[in-house]
Amino acid sequence: MQDNFYKSPRRRLPHVQIGGRWYFISFNSKRGPLPEVGKKIVMDTIRHDRGKRYELHLAVVMPDHVHMLIRPLKKGPGKYFDLSEIIKLIKGVSSRRINKLVGASGQLWWDEYYDTMMRSEEEFKGRVEYMLNNPVRARLVDDPEKYEFFVR
Repeated sequence: MQDNFYKSPRRRLPHVQIGGRWYFISFNSKRGPLPEVGKKIVMDTIRHDRGKRYELHLAVVMPDHVHMLIRPLKKGPGKYFDLSEIIKLIKGVSSRRINKLVGASGQLWWDEYYDTMMRSEEEFKGRVEYMLNNPVRARLVDDPEKYEFFVR
């Protein structure tokens, strides 16, 4: 198997990663809607490792789920940061910070996440459009520009 291609050992879904590719990621809250300050914590957590572990094109933090379009960065010759470790870090840090803020404990996010490797420019653009319009489809705003929980 090549250095830049591997299957991540996850619970149920197979997660295949090819180095240098873009991925559309989604993960969901186990407890339902996040408080407004919780959404801001998730945004800050996503921003933290942007440019260090992954390149971020866009993320949207919805009331009960998150979508991201990221590309893991190289960490050495033929080696890339592991997608599952990136998501685990984002979910773990944001969960601890939100739990502390609201005086809760336990799991905030479902264990699993969903990823799709982008195979074309058309697919990439379609995911960006989907993410930008997600708050409108959910009737949170009437114009994507009015939604404050995007990370670019």
